[in-house]
Amino acid sequence: MAPSDIVTAAVLVIGDEILSGRTKDKNIGYIATWLGELGIQVKEARVVPDIEQEIVEAVNALRARYTYVFTTGGIGPTHDDITADSIAAAFGVGIDHHPEVVKMFEARYDKEMLNEARLRMARIPDGASLIENPISKAPGFRLENVFVMAGIPMLVEAMLESVRGELVGGARVASVSLSAHLAEGDLAKPLGRLQEAYPDVSMGSYPFYRGKRYGVTLVLRSSDLALLEEAAEKVEALMRDLGGEPEIEQG
Repeated sequence: MAPSDIVTAAVLVIGDEILSGRTKDKNIGYIATWLGELGIQVKEARVVPDIEQEIVEAVNALRARYTYVFTTGGIGPTHDDITADSIAAAFGVGIDHHPEVVKMFEARYDKEMLNEARLRMARIPDGASLIENPISKAPGFRLENVFVMAGIPMLVEAMLESVRGELVGGARVASVSLSAHLAEGDLAKPLGRLQEAYPDVSMGSYPFYRGKRYGVTLVLRSSDLALLEEAAEKVEALMRDLGGEPEIEQG
């Protein structure tokens, strides 16, 4: 796979509630799987608190390193929803109420219900395009390669579908999983030699305990299907040589 075929992404989760453990993140895995189906590889995920400088530093580091950045959280109506302001600061642009969003809110809410808190969700950094939110209507936004979304998983899923047509993927990465009741330590050295022989195939080792027996799952990933198949055959042979009976699953 040529470097030009590799399209990468990072996920930035924003919110004190995630770091405190009060809320369990459900977005990173979904986003990674969803993007993977488009040929976009998530290479990094970070969680930062509701502190503007922390968000600014993370956004600027990630947008320079990866093709796309997807943020979740911090675009609601409360005082600690500071993501929009932080993104504006990261890009060095202004922020104001977006007339299209204000108009949409005016059509949705009675005049007495359209309070200052709800109008906070209409504040969009200058130059950003809107990300449609068909569920709660309060939109996310895109600024260059950064996509800013809500934190609620249902809204994240809807917003991703809204930007599907804006994303350009690369070669899709396929995977093969081989599981056997073998000791990871017995596999480590020969697996390392195979990894050296197949540098374009990612090889991960994941021990498990099932049915009162220890074992290991080896996961191979590559966009080169022929190379992936060849490497998987070598790993299967290795497992059998060590006395294992590998269970194989294509991904």
